[in-house]
Amino acid sequence: MNQPASAWAAARSRGREAALQMLYQGEIGKLTPPLVRTIFWQVQEDPGEPVRAFAERLAEGVTGALERLDPLIEAHSANWRLSRMAVLDRLVLRLAVYEFLHEPETPRPVVIDEAVELAKRYSTPDAGRFVNGVLDAIRRDLEQETPPTS
Repeated sequence: MNQPASAWAAARSRGREAALQMLYQGEIGKLTPPLVRTIFWQVQEDPGEPVRAFAERLAEGVTGALERLDPLIEAHSANWRLSRMAVLDRLVLRLAVYEFLHEPETPRPVVIDEAVELAKRYSTPDAGRFVNGVLDAIRRDLEQETPPTS
């Protein structure tokens, strides 16, 4: 991390947003991750290597980890099956849970805040509260399994 913290955080936020858009494109279009990546970057302005690399790592990571992510989300989504969730809510949750599990340098509260903002921006007015509740429950359980290092 050779750039100032605020620039680093902004790049990661843009990367999360791009990853969500790629996941949505793949989900709706039933496209493979390599095809999504190719199409996505053809129509998007190049955000620079750090943003692009982070977005691709997240999107491909989520796609490859559904067997681990989806049961966690369903177990913490009281009375909600994944198939009944709004597509964007489901994708935001997958993205955040993937980051909980595979991007340990980002504090979990930051991941939750970013996910809530994505949900508010791209989903329904109530999506932020729903995403926050599910992610907070998952965070608590994960921290009981392996307490965070500080």
